[in-house]
Amino acid sequence: MAKSEKHKLAQTLIDSINEIASISDHHTPMKKHCAKLSRRLKLLIPMLEEIRDNQESSSEVVNALLSLKESLVPAKDLLSFVSQVSKIYLVLERDQVMVKFQKVTALLEQALSGIPYENLEISDELKEQVELVLVQLRRAIGKSGDVYDDELYRDVLSLYSDIGSVTESDMLRRVAEKLQLMTITDLTQESLALLDMVSSSGGDPGESFEKMSMVLKKIKDFVQTDNPNLDDAPMRLKSPLPKSQDGDQDMKVPPEDFRCPISLELMTDPVIVSSGQTYERECIKKWLEEGHLTCPKTQETLTSDTVTPNYVLRSLIAQWCESNGIEPPKRPNNSQPSSKASSSSSTPDDEHNKIEELLLKLTSQHLEDQRSAAGEIRLLAKQNNHNRVAIAASGAIPLLVNLLTISNDSRTQEHAVTSILNLSICQENKGRIVYSCGAVPGIVHVLQKGSMEARENAAATLFSLSVIDENKVTIGAAGAIPPLVTLLSEGSQRGKKDAATALFNLCIFQGNKGKAVRAGLVPVLMRLLTEPESGMVDESLAILAILSSHPDGKSVVGAADPVPVMVDFIRSGSPRNKENAAAVLVQLCSWNQQHLIEAQKLGIMSLLIQMAENGTDRGKRKAAQLLNRFSRFNDQQKQQSGLGVEDQISLI
Repeated sequence: MAKSEKHKLAQTLIDSINEIASISDHHTPMKKHCAKLSRRLKLLIPMLEEIRDNQESSSEVVNALLSLKESLVPAKDLLSFVSQVSKIYLVLERDQVMVKFQKVTALLEQALSGIPYENLEISDELKEQVELVLVQLRRAIGKSGDVYDDELYRDVLSLYSDIGSVTESDMLRRVAEKLQLMTITDLTQESLALLDMVSSSGGDPGESFEKMSMVLKKIKDFVQTDNPNLDDAPMRLKSPLPKSQDGDQDMKVPPEDFRCPISLELMTDPVIVSSGQTYERECIKKWLEEGHLTCPKTQETLTSDTVTPNYVLRSLIAQWCESNGIEPPKRPNNSQPSSKASSSSSTPDDEHNKIEELLLKLTSQHLEDQRSAAGEIRLLAKQNNHNRVAIAASGAIPLLVNLLTISNDSRTQEHAVTSILNLSICQENKGRIVYSCGAVPGIVHVLQKGSMEARENAAATLFSLSVIDENKVTIGAAGAIPPLVTLLSEGSQRGKKDAATALFNLCIFQGNKGKAVRAGLVPVLMRLLTEPESGMVDESLAILAILSSHPDGKSVVGAADPVPVMVDFIRSGSPRNKENAAAVLVQLCSWNQQHLIEAQKLGIMSLLIQMAENGTDRGKRKAAQLLNRFSRFNDQQKQQSGLGVEDQISLI
């Protein structure tokens, strides 16, 4: 093994340990275990620095360092897990978590024991320091409960099992203090940690999640009641609490439906997501910005990141506040009042009669009636899932589809296609819109001929409907791809975003990739890649990565001089853009070796090595694939350079 490889490997280990040590936000129940593990690893850095700088090298040392590198991966994963997971979970599942610590400790001990210290040119002092780490690791193996707080475990278990007691307030105080859940910010973070557990469990975490959520709600209610002047949470309702006749604070606990499932707070700006669930706007915004693609409560995949104000619930919350002597939550500036907000006193019969009245107007021969009815249905379908189900069940969709093609009024057409978009948010309606009502040709017609806003909403509708795989085929066959490419090229910023998301979804189906290439999508994407101000770089690279896997796509992308652009993204792009650029090059380089030669001249090798070590999981795989191709190509070149002229001719 070369000295350079040993040097690089030792430096990688130093960087990894520093990265592990930087994970400092360890949650309280396992804080001591995490701190000990980090401290022991940091003691290894001086030894690794000497190994890195020493002149001598051997394959035995390099192999031992590789083993240590592998053992650091689960150590980093464990500390990251403990810093992010629910604190309540860490208490209840302490034995399970300790098993993970035991495994990590054993792997590290095994790796350190395999290092040939006698062959290393390091000082006796450093050898003693490493020996101390080994002794500590060996002692830690088999020890688990020495730092357990049994009282905390019993308290949380009692709350978890819902065992009531006259001293429950004392118990809640102990738990809140020991878990450091004494502020609304802490409680909100704990709530998000529990929701992340649902996401990682695939949406089915079982009964334990519900019980842990119940424990958290008990703690939160206690903290707010015990400290009504709590003031460190931006999402907390800060309003004067009513006083009872004896002058004591009498905090009213809001009904469950009035509290955001994420923050557990009374909602001030409730909004509906595409699954039909309601959340506080700021909470769901943060959830979506963190990259989650599912509904936090139901784990249903969200078909859109659009949120809709829930005016009805906001009205009910205001009524509840007024009846309990609490100042109603102020409407945020980013929420606009609805002129047609549903009345909280409406009955099912009232709703049915209202919808029937709108259906009659849709079939009217008067343009004004059609336009106003389509506009009202658009608003109703935007408000909540209940309305979407009721409107679809009433038979409104065929009438709306009819307006897409027969109406010459651009506003009516826009209302109709947007109504279908809002109705498509309901999963049950997607198949009905495409198959029962045959809406796709009409939507494509609007995409081609409508106003810019109507075209944008038609593109968003096609994206919503194409979530179902069968619909991807139908939409592609209906000729939707060429007008989507046109909108991507010439639309407004929102129009380009809508077109890109629809095209990405459609191109997942292999049969649509050729259609997209023939529609001229590749030149549009390449142009957008070189225009950072377009704000379409992420979407363009993601679509190119899909198209490059198609034979026609390889040919057209390869002819667009893509290699310098892709190498630049691998050099300085975001993690997601790096992996997509590498995915494009994997396809191109497997098709034409000239792309390999060009990329190598542009200095891609060092970038790929770095990406293979520090990239995203997908990025690491793509980088490894490219490095493998370069290795095979270089080996082939060496073999050919050693052949005579006649042999080389025979190879050709």
